[in-house]
Amino acid sequence: MTDTELLREKILNLKEKKKAIILAHNYQREEVQDIADYTGDSLELSRTAASVECEVIVFCGVNFMAESASILSPEKTVILPEITACCPMADMITTSGARNIKTHFPGFEYTGGYTYPAEFTLGEIKKLHPGVPVVTYVNTTADVKAESDICCTSANGVKIVESLDTEKVICVPDKNLSAWIAKNTEKEVIAWDGFCHVHERVSAVDVDRARQRYPGALLIAHPECRMEVLEKADHVTSTSGMLRFAKSSDAREFIIGTETGLLYKLGKDNPEKKFYPLRKDMVCPNMKKTSLQSVLNALETMTYKIKVPEEVRIPAKKALDRMLEVK
Repeated sequence: MTDTELLREKILNLKEKKKAIILAHNYQREEVQDIADYTGDSLELSRTAASVECEVIVFCGVNFMAESASILSPEKTVILPEITACCPMADMITTSGARNIKTHFPGFEYTGGYTYPAEFTLGEIKKLHPGVPVVTYVNTTADVKAESDICCTSANGVKIVESLDTEKVICVPDKNLSAWIAKNTEKEVIAWDGFCHVHERVSAVDVDRARQRYPGALLIAHPECRMEVLEKADHVTSTSGMLRFAKSSDAREFIIGTETGLLYKLGKDNPEKKFYPLRKDMVCPNMKKTSLQSVLNALETMTYKIKVPEEVRIPAKKALDRMLEVK
């Protein structure tokens, strides 16, 4: 038996013993996706976990994802195998005690206009625009969700903004998703200056190079990419949307504009089709921190437990529930 097979056997035995389920985000390592009971995007996984009978949720992802699972399943024990697996974009917005993102991204510059720098807090932007509803991307921490009016995903952002009875909205934290929403609505979108460093690095030049390298392939881009990339894409959608689009499309080749981890499931689901990364370095190091050993350690020691306090969980859940009520 190989080391990998031994790890898998130990994990499966412990999972059954502790009545646990394993969730893995689409960007996780291949071997982690393979051991998971469910794979998908962050909110999709949390909603699944809430509906499945289990006592323990092992969430192979980053911190805000485990928090979302805790928000929707407060009666269950939520475990994050790698406690340092964070989301830099989620950390670009806080309710208090602003973090200076320039420390993490030296090239980051405030662009001005209706885009606020990440050194601001959510409370400060709300004071500048009293009465304007806050639409918060699910890729945020629980305390930010709790201070928001409604949440959105990369798939339904436009629909959520359109559902609000207001001419102006605040969208946080991703400036690129906000720009995509603004392009597809007549409402005024006040954006935050946050970004996903994996998607932000891609440019129109990268698109042109990929199209030259793979002529005839369709380009699917995530709305966390810059507008210059989205405008050149054949289809713009979330990771789950990419999986559905690739399966239903008659095309045989696709250029994928998101974190490279998604290519594994795309290939498994569509063995007769070819998938190419828009850029080979579209890799999130935080998403790759979790290993099979991490999962085993988490089940053996029941660490690290993620529990959102009730005073934060309840308003955060309201923001998520409002989103889910939008048809």
